Formats: sequence, C-alpha cells, structure tokens
Amino acid sequence: MLDKSKIGHEFNSFHADVEKGRLKFFAKAIGETNPIYTDEAAAKEAGYAALPAPPTFAMVLDQESPEFLPVLGLLDIDIAKILHGTQSFEYLAPICAGDRIRVDSRVSDIFDKKGGALEFVVTEHTYTNQDDVLTTRATSTLVVRNG
Repeated sequence: MLDKSKIGHEFNSFHADVEKGRLKFFAKAIGETNPIYTDEAAAKEAGYAALPAPPTFAMVLDQESPEFLPVLGLLDIDIAKILHGTQSFEYLAPICAGDRIRVDSRVSDIFDKKGGALEFVVTEHTYTNQDDVLTTRATSTLVVRNG
C-alpha cells in the first residue's frame, strides 16, 4: 500500500522556458489548426502578446522537472505498474512564447479501490509566469496496479 502520510507533500519547484518552436510543434502534434497557435500575426491580431500555448500544453512543462515523475520515487512506485488515470486543467491566463513558467506540484490525495488492487495518486500542479501571474491549475491522477 502507498504511504498516505505523503498526502500534502510538495515537490521542489522548477522553471521552464516556453519556446515558440515547441508551441508550434505541440499544436501540430495535437491536430490544432487554429492559426493563433502557429502564426504570430494571427496571435497578435487575436490579442496575444506572442504565440499562446494550445490547451493541455502545461503538462509538457512537467517534463522539465529535474527528476522524471518525482512522485514515483517519493512513493516507491514501479513505473511498469502505473496507468494515466485523469488529467484536468483550469485556465486562468494565457501561457505564451517567451514566458518563463514556475511549476509547483503537490500530492493532494492517495486512495485505493477494489481492496487495494488499484491505488490512485492525485497530484495538483500550478503554473505561474515570470510576472507572478497564475496561468493554469492542473490535476492529474496516476493509477497503480497492485497484485
């Protein structure tokens, strides 16, 4: 069973730079066709300071963490036993090319189902830009298969 005393654990914050090319690549990868995500003139005409990040891009910033999926080490979880459960986002302000985003994450819940055969780890993430503006909140759930 996972250590529920880790609920509330806050991981070390880190920063990630948002690059124009990466935003364009992500937009293409998710099939986004709105030109505001790939054409700087269209983005500025729409009122953005620079190319905005497409929806769900914030999760890409998590990969900038110095440690890959730090929750695995914290809870001693075998990566072969995890599944991606859920992901949700609350958008508060745009993330744009040129931003430097601080990522803060914490374990918000750990629970089990099916008599412990499945355990769930819920993490919350916040993304704050260089002007100290909270841009995005996200919640994700990992499912750990036991037995």
